[in-house]
Amino acid sequence: MTQKKNGHIYTVSKLTREIKYFLEETYPFIWITGEISNYSVPSSGHSYFTLKDQQAVISSVMFKNQKRKLKFNLENGMKIVGMARLSLYEPRGSYQLIFEHLEPEGAGSIQIAFEQLKRKLSGKGFFDVKYKKSIPFLPSKISIITSGTGAALKDIINVTQRRLPNCPLEIVAVKVQGNESEKQICDAIHLINQRLKSDLIILARGGGSMEDLSAFNSESVAKAIFQSSLPIITGVGHETDFTIADFVADLRAPTPSAAAELALPDKYALLQKMTDLQETLNRSLKNKFFDLSQVIIQLTDRLKSPEILVYDLRFKLEDYETRLANILKNYVHYNKEKCHWLSKALSNVNPVEKISNHRQYIKILSHALNHNFQKKFQEIKINFLNLNSKLKALNPEAVLKRGYSISRSITDKKVILDSSGVKIKDQLEVILYKGRLITRVEKIND
Repeated sequence: MTQKKNGHIYTVSKLTREIKYFLEETYPFIWITGEISNYSVPSSGHSYFTLKDQQAVISSVMFKNQKRKLKFNLENGMKIVGMARLSLYEPRGSYQLIFEHLEPEGAGSIQIAFEQLKRKLSGKGFFDVKYKKSIPFLPSKISIITSGTGAALKDIINVTQRRLPNCPLEIVAVKVQGNESEKQICDAIHLINQRLKSDLIILARGGGSMEDLSAFNSESVAKAIFQSSLPIITGVGHETDFTIADFVADLRAPTPSAAAELALPDKYALLQKMTDLQETLNRSLKNKFFDLSQVIIQLTDRLKSPEILVYDLRFKLEDYETRLANILKNYVHYNKEKCHWLSKALSNVNPVEKISNHRQYIKILSHALNHNFQKKFQEIKINFLNLNSKLKALNPEAVLKRGYSISRSITDKKVILDSSGVKIKDQLEVILYKGRLITRVEKIND
C-alpha cells in the first residue's frame, strides 16, 4: 500500500479518540442555553434530551446523580441555562453535552418547582373544595405546629389569650426551614392525628424567602396536610406569601396572628351575642305567654262550666216538683169537692135504693179515684226518677266515675275528639275521676 504525501493514515477510532481529546481539553466546562426537546428517562434514571435553538441541535445527557440536585423537573419545551462538559461518544462518532448543572431560563428553579408541584397536586384533587374540612366554631383544644422560638408562636399565643384564654394550646415545636424540616412537620401532623386529643391544627411560621419556605412547598408536607383527619389552618409568611401548604390546607390565613383569629371566636363578642339572644328569647317568651293567656281567657269564656249545667238541671227539677205538687193538690181538691156535691145530692133524694145505688156508685168512684191517683202518682214518680237518672247521667263527674276519661292537648287544652287531631309523640292530658295523667302518643289507630 502506498502512503499519502503527508506520511500518516488515521484509523476511525484513532481519529475519533483524538477529536474527543481535543474537544474535552478545549471545552472542559461551558455555559450554554437552549430549549429541551425529545426528553426521555430510561430505566437507568439518566435523562437524555436534545438541546436546540433555531439553527442547530446538540445531543445532551444529565446523569442521575447530578439530576438529584435539581429542585424542578425537566420537561419538553423548557428553556434552560446550564454548565456542561463537551464530549464525544466514540461508538457513534457524535459529540454531546454532559450537563453538571441546570437552571430554568428567566424564572428561578424554586419558582419552576413550585409551579410544577402546584399543577401536579391540583391534578390529583389536593386543592378541591369538596375535600376541605370545616373549622370547628369553638375548639376544645388547638395544636400549634411551628418553631418553638419563633415570633410566630408568640403572636399566636398573644392572640388566643386575648380572644379566648380558656382554650388549651398544645405546642409541637419543629424546624420550619433547613434540613429535616419537612420530616419534622410531617411527623408532627401524623402524631397529632394519632392522638386525636385536639380539634384543630395551626401550621405556622414567620415570613422569609422562597428558599426559607421550601418545607411548606414540599410534596410530603402537602400529602400530610391532605391526609389529616383534623382540620388544618395555615399561617405561613406574610400576607403576600402563598405556599403549596396554603392551597392544600382547609383554611389559609395571611399571617400566624390571623390564623389564631380564624381559629377562635372573640370571647367578648360571644358574650354580647349571648346577651342579645337571651334578651330576644325573653321577649319571645313574654309575647308567647301573653298570647297563650289570651287564648285561655277566650276559651274559658266560650266553655260552659259543668256546674252551671247541674244548676240548670236542678232548677228544672225543682220546677217539675212544684208543678207535680200543684197537680196533685188540685186533683185531690177537685175530687173532694165532687164527693161533697154528691153527698149533698144524696141527702136531698134520700130513697133507700138510690142510697144503696149511690153508695155503690160512690164506692166505685172512690175505688176509681184511688186507682187513678195511684196510677198518676206512679207515672209522676217514674217520670221523676227518669229525669233524675238523666240528670245524673249528664253529670260529667258521673261519666268519669264510670271509667271514662277526657283527653285534651297540653298546649292549647283542646279536647281530643278524633285521632286525626294528634300526631306521634304529642303530649296529652288525660282527666280521670280522680287525678290527671300526662301521656305521650306512641301509636295512632284510625
